[in-house]
Amino acid sequence: MKITYVISTIKSWNIDAALELQKNDLDHNWVIISDKKDLTTESLKELNPRYIFFPHWSWIIPEDIFSTYECVVFHMTDLPYGRGGSPLQNLIVRGHDKTFVSAIRVVREMDAGDVYMKQPVSLAGTADDILQRVSKCSFEMIKEIIVSEPVPSPQVGDVTEFKRRKPEEGSLAPLASLQEVYNHIRMLDGEGYPRAFLETEHMRFEFEDAEITNEKLVARVTIKKKI
Repeated sequence: MKITYVISTIKSWNIDAALELQKNDLDHNWVIISDKKDLTTESLKELNPRYIFFPHWSWIIPEDIFSTYECVVFHMTDLPYGRGGSPLQNLIVRGHDKTFVSAIRVVREMDAGDVYMKQPVSLAGTADDILQRVSKCSFEMIKEIIVSEPVPSPQVGDVTEFKRRKPEEGSLAPLASLQEVYNHIRMLDGEGYPRAFLETEHMRFEFEDAEITNEKLVARVTIKKKI
């Protein structure tokens, strides 16, 4: 009987990678969940998965699920540094140009679970570029975990917590350098993120596809009438 693994994710590239696993790994049963309402104890009881992997998930995982099944989440920091929300944006505004993807066991406390493994990843490019890089790392780790079934180890080091950033923090108005403006635009230039912006009394200017050349910044701008 084939072993079942569940991948719960909402990002398009993660779904594409999971579909590739379904297509190419015929030795295992891969189930993809991309909607919160489908992640239920009833459906999982029928599947009885060995692992549930969360390469990118935007909701709290219910305790009755992570206490029953081995749930693995992928967090874009070198844990315990950077527990909490908006890791990509918080790393970039703090000046980091690289990070680690940490594969950890899901527990009640946010991002506090034991670590299966970590992989380094660059923070160059747009949010989409970075998240696709993180996706590739995550799926490499998924393949390794199902083969080696490692025993996770407790996190080591001082805990640093990130706060989830709010949409209004995407304003470019307070920024004083081209590099800051560039970083703000690129860190929000991704699937599902509200874009970096400037506002006048009547209009909202949203920025993406930024580049710095010859000490000037060039970006694509979408102008919307404020509601």
